[in-house]
Amino acid sequence: MAKQKRGRKLDGWLILDKPQGITSTQAVNKVKRALDAQKAGHGGTLDPLATGILPIALGNATKTVPYVMDGTKLYHFTIRFGEARDTDDAEGAVTATSDARPTDEQIRAALPAFRGSIMQIPPAFSAIKVDGERAYDLARAGAPPELPARPAQVDRFELIGRPDADTAEFEVESGKGVYMRSLARDLSAACGTVGHIVVLRRLRVGPFLENMAVSMDTILDPSHTPQALAELVRPLETALDDIPALALTAVEAHALSQGQPINLVDLMGRIPDAANPDEGLVRVLAAGRVLALARLSDGWLKPERLIQQFS
Repeated sequence: MAKQKRGRKLDGWLILDKPQGITSTQAVNKVKRALDAQKAGHGGTLDPLATGILPIALGNATKTVPYVMDGTKLYHFTIRFGEARDTDDAEGAVTATSDARPTDEQIRAALPAFRGSIMQIPPAFSAIKVDGERAYDLARAGAPPELPARPAQVDRFELIGRPDADTAEFEVESGKGVYMRSLARDLSAACGTVGHIVVLRRLRVGPFLENMAVSMDTILDPSHTPQALAELVRPLETALDDIPALALTAVEAHALSQGQPINLVDLMGRIPDAANPDEGLVRVLAAGRVLALARLSDGWLKPERLIQQFS
C-alpha cells in the first residue's frame, strides 16, 4: 500500500519576497509548512544575503521549474570597492584589500566587456558540484575548488547610482546561471581594484515580478490559516504565459498523455503563429487546463513534459 503523503495537494506558484539571512531551501520549507503543502520547490536560488523574488512551485508546478529558471532575471546590487571576500559578498572573510577607487567613467568604460555572451568563473562558494561535492562545502573546509569558466548571458549591465567613492549601484538583466557575485568581483578587477557585493536584490524571474511578491511576514503571520494563504497561490499556468498555447481535443489529449506524438497535419489551423515549427515549445491545453509541454518537431507534436494527468 502506497504511503499517504502528508499535507494538502496544492498546484501553483507562490511568489515570495525572500528576506535576508536565510537560504532558499529554508524559505521553501517555511512556505511549505505554512501552507501545509505536500510538495514544494523553488525556481532559482538566492544567496542568504540576497532578498527579492523567489518563485516557489507547489505540487505539479514543480514540473515547470526549469522553464521558469530559463526566463530573464533582473537584479539590483551594490559593490563595495577596496575589499575582496572569499564568498564575493559581505558574508565572507577579507582576502585582499586595495586603496584604488574607480571613477564613474572607469566603471562605465569597463562594463561593455561584461555584456552579451561572456565566460564567467563561478564563486568558490556556490552550489556547483565538484567530484560529487558542493563547491561551498569544499570552500568551507578550507579547500576552495578551481572552477572552470562557463558561458553566461548578460543582456544588460548598467551603473545606476554612486552613493560614495567606496560603493556603486548596478542593474543587471541576465539569463540563467549568471552569478552576480562573479560580476561584482570581475568588474572590480577590471577597474583596477577589488570588491564584493554588499546588497543584492532580485526584482524579476521570468514572468514573476516584484509587485506579485508576498512577504515572509505575511506567510508566517499566525492569524493566516493554510486555507487563507492558499488564496495567494497563483495558477500553475502563470509560469508558462510566454509559451504559445495549443488546444487539443479529448482524444488527442489522451494520446499525448500516453506519450504518443500527434501529426501536425491534424492540428492545422490550431498551431499558434508564435510557435516555432522547428523544435518550438508549446503548452498543450485540454479542457482549459495545461496538460503538458510539447515540441513541434519533424512534422509531429511530441510530448516533452507531462504537467498533469488528463481526465
